[in-house]
Amino acid sequence: MDRRTSSEVMDELLPLKGATVIDVGCGDGWLVRQLTRKGAHATGVEVSPKHLVHARAIPAVGDEHYMQGIAEDLPAPTRSADIVIFFNSLHHVDQAGLLKALREAARVLKAGGILFVDEPLAKGPYFDTMKPVHDETEVRQRAQDALRYAPEFGLLLEKALTYIDTVRLKDFQAFHDRLTMINPHVRDRFEEKEEELQALFQRLGRRTADGWEFDQPMRAALFRRS
Repeated sequence: MDRRTSSEVMDELLPLKGATVIDVGCGDGWLVRQLTRKGAHATGVEVSPKHLVHARAIPAVGDEHYMQGIAEDLPAPTRSADIVIFFNSLHHVDQAGLLKALREAARVLKAGGILFVDEPLAKGPYFDTMKPVHDETEVRQRAQDALRYAPEFGLLLEKALTYIDTVRLKDFQAFHDRLTMINPHVRDRFEEKEEELQALFQRLGRRTADGWEFDQPMRAALFRRS
């Protein structure tokens, strides 16, 4: 697999300039701001009020904005978006909601619009480091399996690729903070298995001048709305 950044993959595959884009599961809005800087009119959709407060507190870089909502019921008009993005977020949708999320993406996309799904695979050094306290093997596979049903909603696979992205962390504490911020329920387990996690962190990570790096295989898929 090629070593790429997610930003490089998006730049290659997505016509962002002037596009109306919805980032589903936007977290603190980092991708929304990146899309805006590249000329998109971006909206971040996020279920977590805490993440939305954080996103809205960061100075705007353009005309981006944020809305509370879920993938299964997007707060957007029908046929209003050029691009819908799930970056590292489709596997967070409950199993019962995965096909609803694809149906909603199809609903809000204009004819010829793009659904872009970029998901971490259940393998690689970063996945193996977090696995003892947050094993996402099943949910990541369910997200990939759900994409097989995309054609039922008029979403036709146009391009797919796998690549290795790099997770960069300052230190072990940054790993703890990243994991527990996204998944607060793992906090207690993290403390119970901290010694094991520290050993994995040092064995599977690469030490750099600025901290640590971990490989994470990714799969990106671009679907075109018929």
